[in-house]
Amino acid sequence: MSVDAVSAVATKELRDALRNRWFLMDAGAFVLLSFGLSYLGLAGGGLAGLAGFGRTSAALISLVLLIVPLMGLSVGALSLTGERERGTLATLLAQPITRKELFAGKWCGLAAALAAALAVGFGLPGLIIAAAGGGGQAGPYLALAGLAFLLALAGLAVGMLLSAFVQRTAAAVGLAVGLWLVFVFVGDLGLLGAGLAMQLQAGQLLTLALVNPLTDFRVAAILAAGASPETLGPAGLLLSRTLGGWNLPVLVGLLALWSSLPLVAGYWIFAREDAV
Repeated sequence: MSVDAVSAVATKELRDALRNRWFLMDAGAFVLLSFGLSYLGLAGGGLAGLAGFGRTSAALISLVLLIVPLMGLSVGALSLTGERERGTLATLLAQPITRKELFAGKWCGLAAALAAALAVGFGLPGLIIAAAGGGGQAGPYLALAGLAFLLALAGLAVGMLLSAFVQRTAAAVGLAVGLWLVFVFVGDLGLLGAGLAMQLQAGQLLTLALVNPLTDFRVAAILAAGASPETLGPAGLLLSRTLGGWNLPVLVGLLALWSSLPLVAGYWIFAREDAV
């Protein structure tokens, strides 16, 4: 694999992502809301009107759950289908570049765009809080930023899988938004309904819940903030009994799997695609 070829594709993809109005809208909303939450969300924190790192981390968890997966899913879904519809995918593959280099370059460029958006979204409030003297709980805040990036990569991986599998941009974006709705809104409610209807045991419900990357992120973020599993209620107690002291590593590992397995599957489909 040529590093120069991957770098060239990544640079192009990063430039395109930073010009994409949907990505800019999502990223801009995340930046503005993260700053707004740090300033207004927890007035009792009281550092020059800004909440400290601990309170800001708690407020940002819900924001990350809503916006960050959608950012990853949307840019991933457009990564290949957009090139197909514009006819530029055939042009790119006609160059001295392999499908592996093209796919890797697209992932690197889009991951860099997501990292930049999260760096601004977490960095701006973080710098202001630190300047105001509220840096005592910076560790959990940085852990939340790292977990948010893993969640963004999970969304990107699933989006690129959709983009490799689906030929049309509208279909890929529609599926991406549908998955986002399932992960965000249907997951917990659907699980509760399934548990009641099928009389699932607590362990089975917990296993199904951990299949959702948003659940993995939410629980990992709460544990990384220093909260005990009991904070999560009966589910937290069951998780603690099942995994012992491995709660956080297992959850991070599950997010890492979501960030890699769909990506591998997407490349496998893309590499075996018929001539464009």
